[in-house]
Amino acid sequence: MLILVRHGESTGNAEGRLLGRIDSPLTRRGLEQARTLAATVTGATRLISSPLLRARDTADALGTGLPVEVDERWVEIDYGEFDGQKLGEIPAEVWLRWRSDPAFTPPGGESLAAAGVRVRAACEELFAEPDGAARGESTVVVVVSHVSPIKAAACWSLGLGDEGAWRLYLANASATRITWGPGGPVLAGFNHTPWSSGR
Repeated sequence: MLILVRHGESTGNAEGRLLGRIDSPLTRRGLEQARTLAATVTGATRLISSPLLRARDTADALGTGLPVEVDERWVEIDYGEFDGQKLGEIPAEVWLRWRSDPAFTPPGGESLAAAGVRVRAACEELFAEPDGAARGESTVVVVVSHVSPIKAAACWSLGLGDEGAWRLYLANASATRITWGPGGPVLAGFNHTPWSSGR
């Protein structure tokens, strides 16, 4: 099984900013959110993280006791010149381009399609035989990443193109599960947020 964890709330998230490669630290709430996910990743046999601090700190907060393996392919998409800007400050025409064209690349950034290529390659590798991620029933690989890579992985599991990411909502400190079925990957759970229960 592959469990994809989005990092807890960061300072940039709390401020409503578009966060790509900026290393925005977790808020106190984000750290608490990450800790509530510990039960969700019980039985993990491998722990992988994006290189960004908010992901690595979330990985540590899960308390698996496993060493954290950093994999650059799980880093957030690069928003280029828009990185760090408040969501409401992004020009409407830019949002339109992003939503209509997965190959759209913001100046100095990365396209949704390019991010999809690297994430899909990481997923294929994790599920590859003989010793990849989740084909073995006892293998539970946890990857701590960001909204765009996790959406890309979900689209991969569903056989959708990169444009499918715009139809998905993914909360901070959420868990998404991908298993392997007779015909390939299966999205077994999406956007599970145990920290929000009872609220």
